[in-house]
Amino acid sequence: MRKLILIKHASPLVDANVPSEQWELSQEGRSRCAALAGALRPYSPAVIVSSSEPKAEQTAQLVAAELGVGVEKGDDLYEHDRSNVPHMPGREFISMMELLFRRPGELVLGDETADEAADRFEQAVQQALAAHPDGNVAIVSHGTVIALLLARRGAGRGFQTWREMGLPSFAVLEVPGFKLEKMVARIP
Repeated sequence: MRKLILIKHASPLVDANVPSEQWELSQEGRSRCAALAGALRPYSPAVIVSSSEPKAEQTAQLVAAELGVGVEKGDDLYEHDRSNVPHMPGREFISMMELLFRRPGELVLGDETADEAADRFEQAVQQALAAHPDGNVAIVSHGTVIALLLARRGAGRGFQTWREMGLPSFAVLEVPGFKLEKMVARIP
């Protein structure tokens, strides 16, 4: 059975003066990509499709180089759109994220509801799978949209999954059906 591997990017260099969708990987994030590639190797991805955000693209490129596979940029694989939200203190941000997961149909943070972000992301995942009908497909994206998709497909607990996902982390799902096979919340 074919696999879909949803990968949360490695740790970025956080800069409160730069929008999060423009953050690049930190040195720690870059160094963790080799261990991430090692953890992904048993799943033999045929291709890695990436969000266009720099931290995801850089994660995809470093992992792909380790695995010897190609990288493509995918449309609409970006994070829940919070581009209009200034950098927030950690506790305030976590509270807002809990509200986002609890009220998925309401616009509580950013420019799209949780439902809108999940719909967009799931369509983009389906497009990536359709574009690569053979072999396993790895997608490097972001924690919120991955947790939303997992919860929607009965494979995660939304906010709790989002909180547990490390930088990087990944979920392996069976295709079709998106049944969760394995969740790796932390890469040592």
